[in-house]
Amino acid sequence: MRTAKKTDYWLHAQNIPGSHVIIRSSEPTEETIEEAAKLAAYFSKYRFSSSVPVDLVQVKHVRKPNGAKPGFVIYENQTTYFVTPSKQDTEQLQKA
Repeated sequence: MRTAKKTDYWLHAQNIPGSHVIIRSSEPTEETIEEAAKLAAYFSKYRFSSSVPVDLVQVKHVRKPNGAKPGFVIYENQTTYFVTPSKQDTEQLQKA
């Protein structure tokens, strides 16, 4: 997140360990959001679930509390997407 702009978007699987995804755009398309959400879901502990909640929020609404453990953040003003992670989709996105 250190290189993300405040107007970029941050995604993370809701309430579960996993990787975050940054969309470097202040106005991402629905297709970009869906692809990023699938990546966040795939690289989470819910990789094999059929419906994973993924939160989308502008970077300016994400912060790390003082003294928090590594990787822990809090955020507000999120929109939640439900996606199905797919190894095939993830591999295609990584090739693009």
